[in-house]
Amino acid sequence: MIGPYDDMIADESEDGERLRYELSEALDRAERNSFAYLWDYQARPEQLPPPGDWRIWMIMAGRGFGKTRAGAEWVRMIAESHPEARIALVSSSRAEARAVMVEGESGLLAICPPGRKPLFEPSLHRIRFASGAQAQLFSAAEPESLRGPQHSHAWCDEIGKWPLAHARATRCWDNLLLGLRLGSDPRIAVTTTPRAVPLVQRLVRQSASGEVVITRGSTLDNAANLAARFMESIASEFAGSHLARQEIDGELLEDIEGALWTRGLLEQVRESRCNADHARVVVAVDPPGGTVGDECGIVVAALGEDGIARVLADCSIAGATPELWARNIAEAARQWGADRVVAEANQGGAMVESVLRAADHALPLRLVHASRGKVARAEPVAALYTAGKVRHVGLFAHLEDQLCGLLTGGTYAGPGRSPDRADALVWALSELMLGRNGRPRLVRFD
Repeated sequence: MIGPYDDMIADESEDGERLRYELSEALDRAERNSFAYLWDYQARPEQLPPPGDWRIWMIMAGRGFGKTRAGAEWVRMIAESHPEARIALVSSSRAEARAVMVEGESGLLAICPPGRKPLFEPSLHRIRFASGAQAQLFSAAEPESLRGPQHSHAWCDEIGKWPLAHARATRCWDNLLLGLRLGSDPRIAVTTTPRAVPLVQRLVRQSASGEVVITRGSTLDNAANLAARFMESIASEFAGSHLARQEIDGELLEDIEGALWTRGLLEQVRESRCNADHARVVVAVDPPGGTVGDECGIVVAALGEDGIARVLADCSIAGATPELWARNIAEAARQWGADRVVAEANQGGAMVESVLRAADHALPLRLVHASRGKVARAEPVAALYTAGKVRHVGLFAHLEDQLCGLLTGGTYAGPGRSPDRADALVWALSELMLGRNGRPRLVRFD
């Protein structure tokens, strides 16, 4: 939509500011209130639908870019201009579709003017717009629910998070495409953080044909509308990691050929919260080589009552004295209620035990000695991931960067000089899931 004041709105000069003020003063209260809902005047250009005869528009951008708002505004535009529209709203679960796409701060109920808010019918998972258009909520965890219903449009949110088990994400997508047969110009809007999962990679490949148009962007593009605390938190969580390129810059990270872990595999094993009680909890340590080493790997993992191992925390610390990293280990053991602290003792075993005992003399410590290299030790642990025996409770940017840098053949191509965090993870999961011969051991729960 091109409005009569577009050039004035885009003018950043003092004259532009004066004209905006004069326009605002000329509006009555009702007009001023409605002006706040004119998305074309508020959106950044990359948040508006691209021109052309595309079938799929995918916004693949960093966290906080404004993807949800762009998707919701596109649905609102479709609903207002196409009274006959039947729109599918698909998320990783119906609960998330409701919480984010419908009732969220940038969801459909929030962006519509008070007099034209759609009617949400939670029991029917349905939204009715004043124009007559309707939208239905679907869960990607139930791909068969999209087998049968017909739609003219769809908004798919965070496809990088859609369930991967039993190919649910791709089955859901394929069923959606087969049902997109109403109207003369069916289209799909996709909003997602880039993640190296099969469905995202498939759409990226299809962009070469022009059927899929991709809008890319960074968290920083929307910094003016984001809380300073949010910007600080993502900087501290991802700073210095390769995953910053994914979570902040909106870049789709490629896997290194021959890597024991891939980005797609790690996304597949991720949980937002722990889904089982702990039978055991261990803290594993890969101490730095020198008196003040580069990094001390400290990883907390648990074995669940369901027989699944879960990585709970990465408490690794860089550039610390032995006394400081020992205190961090003791604190992690107390905080998580660890029944064992496993520490590699190949370099300075006596010193490692001494500083850990000084930090907490009652620490349930076991020193382990590595007879093989880091990558060789990691291979059976990587096999546990492939077998579905391990989960990550949350996202561990620096740790996962190191895992994806461990290659078959015994080399390391990740960040830093040594995969200390990854080695700590290997010790933790070996303690929980592998016997001394490096093979899986049976665990019985009565």
